[in-house]
Amino acid sequence: MTSGLGQHGFTTTIADGIAELVLNRPPVNALDDAGWHALADEIERLGTVQGARVIVIRSEGRGFCAGVDIKELNLHPEKIVSVNAGNYRTFRAVHRNALPVIVAVHGFVLGGGIGIAGAADIVVASDCATFGVPEVDRGAMGGGAHLQRLFPVQKVRMMYFTGEPIDAAEAYRLGAVEKVVSKDELREAALRIARTIATKSTAMIRLAKESLNGIEDGNLEDKYRWEQGFTLQAYSEKDSAETRKAFVEKRDARFDAASRD
Repeated sequence: MTSGLGQHGFTTTIADGIAELVLNRPPVNALDDAGWHALADEIERLGTVQGARVIVIRSEGRGFCAGVDIKELNLHPEKIVSVNAGNYRTFRAVHRNALPVIVAVHGFVLGGGIGIAGAADIVVASDCATFGVPEVDRGAMGGGAHLQRLFPVQKVRMMYFTGEPIDAAEAYRLGAVEKVVSKDELREAALRIARTIATKSTAMIRLAKESLNGIEDGNLEDKYRWEQGFTLQAYSEKDSAETRKAFVEKRDARFDAASRD
């Protein structure tokens, strides 16, 4: 069964108990406002589809996901509230889904891509994958809660403050990913895990997912909601607009002396 949702940057197929959702929005799989809400709706739906027992999320193109569409927000900064809501709903749909969610990442995993991966149950990475949170350089906040679900606290702060990414090998060393394979092997590696899960009792797997979510340290959604409040505050700063404009114009951001003090 195939879901024709390509207009929002992704498609879904369901076969043998595995729901496979594929992001494909060139050039960098950055979703716009409508795309994030549509993605949340679809992930939520997949958790209720009869016959689906596990979800695999992956992507085509240069990288897994570059997050939100900065060009859209540069033109329409007023959309930040709705974009925030779409991000929140998507990550919650992954984390709180009744079904296990496996995320297979390659290339860049940035911003919203970190949110999806950090909300997932299992992450498989290609050897070309890099994980990063350039939010500070984009005039926004967010992603730390989900990044901290992948990496230790001090590593998260290093990545957040510097904007420097880490590669798949380091992510594996830190325990964030289940395995690292070549890009050609990535889809099959994720499906192999999914097939194993799909053979289990659906009732038992659903109970296991709910119980594991319940014993986590703190509420992931509440933590992310806290971060999003700072994104709105960041958007009130003139530096935030300058970072987005610089990104769209492909130049370094220019901050006046006062903004550095």
